[in-house]
Amino acid sequence: MSIQPNNPNEIGMTGLLGQPSAYHSMHESHLVLLLGTDFPYDKFMPTDNKIIQIDTSTERLGRRANLYMGLCGDVADTIEALLPLLETKTDDSFLQAQLKFYATVKENMNIYINDNGGEDTIQPEYLAHVIDKLADQNTIFTVDTGMTCVWGARFIKGTGERKMLGSFNHGSMANAMPMAIGAALAHPEKQVIAMCGDGGLSMLLGDLATIHQYNIPIKIIVFNNRALGMVKLEMEVNGLPDNETDMVNPDFGLIAQAMGFQGVNVHKPEEVESAIENAFRHNGPVLLNVFTNPNALAMPPKVDWQQVTGMAKSMTKLMLGGKMEEVLDTIKSNYKHLKESL
Repeated sequence: MSIQPNNPNEIGMTGLLGQPSAYHSMHESHLVLLLGTDFPYDKFMPTDNKIIQIDTSTERLGRRANLYMGLCGDVADTIEALLPLLETKTDDSFLQAQLKFYATVKENMNIYINDNGGEDTIQPEYLAHVIDKLADQNTIFTVDTGMTCVWGARFIKGTGERKMLGSFNHGSMANAMPMAIGAALAHPEKQVIAMCGDGGLSMLLGDLATIHQYNIPIKIIVFNNRALGMVKLEMEVNGLPDNETDMVNPDFGLIAQAMGFQGVNVHKPEEVESAIENAFRHNGPVLLNVFTNPNALAMPPKVDWQQVTGMAKSMTKLMLGGKMEEVLDTIKSNYKHLKESL
């Protein structure tokens, strides 16, 4: 949220939530700088590059990567001290190649914005894109752990004033709504949007009564894919047919109304934009229950062979178990991701 705005050299994120452009850039670089992070996604870390890590905590230096150099200090002060030692380079061919690749990645991401799904299978990428487009420049976003975290990270753009809160250290479920309550009470002057999964929302339905009681004007947008989506994906890439990840949900729109505030069910892609516009204009809490595509997959920036074989195994097991329709729906929903992975 802070680094990205107006940065002409930005090429996206790497890690589990990231894009192929940043992943490839890290692996093709001669030198990788880790500034204030020890990068928890160690599977995406290059192993043959020189890596320099700067952190205020010495115990984090080299915790997840073999370092060429580890520097203990404040990132800004350390960079300021190092800058006079750097030799200016004029060849920007590496940068231009990475920016060109990033442009291709963004074009591929737009596929699921333009082809936005059907009735009760609204593409979550499209939903996140519309939220981003219509939200204020200084909105506070909260994202549930799981698929909504992926869509938020990939499609909500930084402006220099926006904030995004999530359970990024602990990965606890059901964090978006309570975080939104706290953010709205601390900053009543700002728009607060909670991007919730149906699994997360189900765990804390009682908080809807609190939202009504104190008239907290948060906008709750439920990415209702009727599943524990991230758990399902993790099982499938490990070669397991998804088990007990489907959810039989109540009508979240009606539950919000029963709690005393506005609740709306959104079933079709053409309803999404107007529903979000109306929710943002409303001076009070709103819950939008958006029926997203349950078979939409969040492809990582690099798909390794183990994941491919794992997915193939899980699809085979599903077919042998009589779930041919689910397999076909998954393939139809995600075949366009092949462009990202090849």
